[in-house]
Amino acid sequence: MFNKSYLATFFMVFYYLIIKNLPATNIRFPFYLTIRRIRSFVCQFFIEKSGSNLNIEKGATFGRGNGIFIGNNSGIGVNCHLYGSVSIGDNVMMGPEVLFFAKNHKFDRVDTPMNLQGFAEVEQIVVGNDVWIGTRAIILPGVIIGDGAVIGAASVVTKDVPPYTIVGGNPAKVLRLRV
Repeated sequence: MFNKSYLATFFMVFYYLIIKNLPATNIRFPFYLTIRRIRSFVCQFFIEKSGSNLNIEKGATFGRGNGIFIGNNSGIGVNCHLYGSVSIGDNVMMGPEVLFFAKNHKFDRVDTPMNLQGFAEVEQIVVGNDVWIGTRAIILPGVIIGDGAVIGAASVVTKDVPPYTIVGGNPAKVLRLRV
């Protein structure tokens, strides 16, 4: 009898070796819906919680999948990386190459080189429902993105984003409200 952790490890290795590299789901590519379903099916075995009707694109990485929660009808863009504990709500759109960093290096001691100080505690990133995250955005540890928010392309999100706001820049600042 298979242990659940062995099965999760098998699917994780299978994903990273083969499934991750299947073509992006471009609507002009034949069988794009089949590829989308295959990625979603395989990921559900090693991601901690995955909703239904997911679109996980080519090159997306999740580490071992621990602490990763993805809601219904959400998409993970081409070459996106989720590191640490990340919770993504329902109906979230994501452009390519978005990075989520739920942990960071320690750097508070000046008597010890930074590369020897280890990592700070993991701070979960929470993305609400109906959020759009633009290409190459970077989301840093502990950030909460409210429902209905829009994150501009190439933004570096260092602080919480209120619901229904549009933010952009480095560091990301509120540009306007959606309502």
